Amino acid sequence: MRVGIIPCLQDNYSYLLIDDSNKSACVVDPGEATPIIKYLKNKNINLKYILNTHHHFDHVGGNIELKKKYNLSVIGFKDDKDRIPEIDILVDDQNIWEKDNFEAKIYHIPGHTSGHIAFHFYENKFLFSGDTLFSLGCGRIFEGTYEEMYESLKKLKNLPENTKVYCGHEYTLNNSLFCVEYDSKNINLKNKIFEIEKKLKKKEPTIPTTIKDELACNIFLRAKSIEEFSKLRDLKDNF
Repeated sequence: MRVGIIPCLQDNYSYLLIDDSNKSACVVDPGEATPIIKYLKNKNINLKYILNTHHHFDHVGGNIELKKKYNLSVIGFKDDKDRIPEIDILVDDQNIWEKDNFEAKIYHIPGHTSGHIAFHFYENKFLFSGDTLFSLGCGRIFEGTYEEMYESLKKLKNLPENTKVYCGHEYTLNNSLFCVEYDSKNINLKNKIFEIEKKLKKKEPTIPTTIKDELACNIFLRAKSIEEFSKLRDLKDNF
């Protein structure tokens, strides 16, 4: 199983999870259809599923066109059935979604939106975290509460440290500037920023990150209380 990273829109990432053994694939959060179609052109890959982490348009904007072209199934959170276009398969917290050789545990992680979920492909050690956990950051709180986001991040930080994290946006550089502003003595963070800058100079994605790196460097995961987390989230909103 491998992951193809597909830039979409301005700073979004969509992801193709590809099973080379049977040439089938899932796409995670297709913000638009064209880059996905272009990626698949002249490749012997059967796109069978869309996995949506939440309903925001920059994560579901390609659903209708992709479903029409590939006759695939759309998977999303049960309470977002009226907000995710073309949704077919409804999942809930702690469900195991299993089709073909794809197998993921669903985590309901509200905060950014009320129906936000993550897909954890535990056998492959891949986490698709949408707009909840970013590299060196976390999502803005639109529909939830500070407490919900804090608890959602706690769920994700307890996953195995070697889990690769694929998030929804290329926000890493800006996030790193915020982290170092308020965690200036963190040597792990400074080392990670050095690696980030090298990747960006080569025009490479800074994604994936890992749970291990985020525990060491992400100031939001390092917050020791809801009060500390809330203060940091407010500071980041105005950074």
